[in-house]
Amino acid sequence: MAQPPSRKSSPRRPPKKPATALPTIETSIDHLDEDGVGVARVAGRQLLVAGAFPGEKIVATVEHAGQRRNVGRLLQVLTPSPERIDSPCRIAADCLGCPLISLTYTAQLRLKEARVRTALGRYPALSKVPVHPVWAAQLAVGYRTNAKLALAKEHGKVRVGLYRRGSHDVVDIGGCILHHPLINRIVHVVREEIERQQVWVYDPKRRRGLLRYLLVRVSPTASRAMVTFVTTERDYKQVPLLAKWLERKVPEVISVQQNINAGSGNVILGRETLRMVGTPDLLDQVGEVRLRISPTSFFQVNHEQAARIYALVRQWAMLTKAETAVDLYCGIGGIALHLAKDAGRVIGIEAVDEAVRNARENARLNGLGNCTFLAGDAAELVHDLASEVPTGSVAVINPPRSGCGARVLEALAALQPRLLVYVSCDPDTLARDLEVLAGLGYGCREIQPVDMFPQTAHVESVACLTPFPKSLPAHRKTKS
Repeated sequence: MAQPPSRKSSPRRPPKKPATALPTIETSIDHLDEDGVGVARVAGRQLLVAGAFPGEKIVATVEHAGQRRNVGRLLQVLTPSPERIDSPCRIAADCLGCPLISLTYTAQLRLKEARVRTALGRYPALSKVPVHPVWAAQLAVGYRTNAKLALAKEHGKVRVGLYRRGSHDVVDIGGCILHHPLINRIVHVVREEIERQQVWVYDPKRRRGLLRYLLVRVSPTASRAMVTFVTTERDYKQVPLLAKWLERKVPEVISVQQNINAGSGNVILGRETLRMVGTPDLLDQVGEVRLRISPTSFFQVNHEQAARIYALVRQWAMLTKAETAVDLYCGIGGIALHLAKDAGRVIGIEAVDEAVRNARENARLNGLGNCTFLAGDAAELVHDLASEVPTGSVAVINPPRSGCGARVLEALAALQPRLLVYVSCDPDTLARDLEVLAGLGYGCREIQPVDMFPQTAHVESVACLTPFPKSLPAHRKTKS
């Protein structure tokens, strides 16, 4: 096991260079980019200023000059937006993880609806698609049920939080107001115990150390938590001891895992996960289904809004026991299991083996024997299913932020579903894929945006597609 270097052998650091004054600029913000960062135009170049809003006149410093745009830091708001409010977060200016936190919630929802409309407006075939008002979240703070946090240590003090934009400096988030309260309790204890036990924290600049990241998942319904420590190598001394103390100080922690990631990149999780104490998975409930969630499987951070999306997909699908549904990018089965309550058969497809394991266990947990979950390439598996999925079935896709590739969309259209529901976390890739689907004979009938991430610029969208009348296919024969 790696040990921290002796202080005697540490080389002397060169003296720090004196700080140079950064230039200041007075300008006006024109609009927000896709990340919710204010955009101004100065001397023919874009200036990005987080925490500044459209219509505001501001003073900013230029901290980074890029080839195409400059990045600034907000110093003063000379003319505030009428929608600006005092931030409820004391570290918002340093963290920048919630760029809209100083806007009224009504203004946030309006911006998110406009974001969806703007993305669709780039494609003539989508310009008239009805976009409903954004579904507001019941909880604008305290809604995040999982967190992925970086660790750092300097002069014996541990920081647990997020990387400052464009650097490896960790901003300690303290008790983040977006996190479920149980996450904040766990973070406080972990910080305290790392310092007390003198656990060696990873330094990305020197590429030395043990502890890299802290991951916390919470079940708000059960008030239980799973904690994962990401380390650079297997450790059978410091991490198990840390796990035991955490379990003792926070009884709600029912599982502590160790994930090993020796890589030097920005990917958080490695391929190997070891259980330190407690259960292998976290048992949770979202909507009408119970779910087992493993340490490395993806799941939504906002339970209440996820449940509303699942219910909407089920409502639009209107499945009967004579019908089949295909759920692409099904993850641990949240949508598929809701559909299975109405359908005769549901087939879920997912690339991540661990998520498929969870999905199969979740089907058994909910007593749903009409589900089949397959692991592999989405386009290939959909193509292989063509002979056993009847014409006129229902298809659901819930891809990552990058959206679907053309091969996946073509394979889906070839199944000739009567209804296609697209759940998206990025309006731009959603619009791109809806344009492709229009060319394949499927028109978007309506879009329901959902605010999964209050205080940020992200917006989820659920799109309902049906075949154009002229492209309704003849029924094809299926294998009995």
